[in-house]
Amino acid sequence: MFSIDLAEGAQLFPLEARHAEEFFAHIERGREFIGQYVGFPDRSPDVDSARAFLAKYAVKAGEDGARFFGIRLDGTLVGGVLFPNFDADGGNCEIGCWLEPAAAGRGLVTKACHVLIDYAFGERGMHRVEWHAATGNKKSLAVAERLGMTREGVMRENYLHRGVRQDTEVWSILAHEWAATRTS
Repeated sequence: MFSIDLAEGAQLFPLEARHAEEFFAHIERGREFIGQYVGFPDRSPDVDSARAFLAKYAVKAGEDGARFFGIRLDGTLVGGVLFPNFDADGGNCEIGCWLEPAAAGRGLVTKACHVLIDYAFGERGMHRVEWHAATGNKKSLAVAERLGMTREGVMRENYLHRGVRQDTEVWSILAHEWAATRTS
């Protein structure tokens, strides 16, 4: 397929069902850390469920919907970014991320999100890109801020995760705002 260089030794690539073993090994290394705010580690307790999870995203991507991308660092899957929602007709999408602890602090997620936002606005003609994160997920919220997004508000107790109702912050950036950041 393809990969995009993010930094020395780091690539972004489409994460597909054929990567299930690699994805599962990655989840196992960071299960608790990643699973604090992200639900898919709980839905991937073994390789077969990880494969089924990735296959669902392949179907969605084939329907011009949600997409899933991995980040490899020195050949090892360490995290990724995704379009959990992708509405080409409406001109709106959402991006998100996850990362295992060993890869944190290198700017990989921010660089990968730049690629997704450039694609959404530049190639797909999106009008709005959103970012949703639990209010306690300070690292994720910091990425939204670094991307130049605006905090729009908080949806109170809208998401049940591991038996606890989470508040979700909504951030966004519009096409003309992104274009202004790219020219300055």
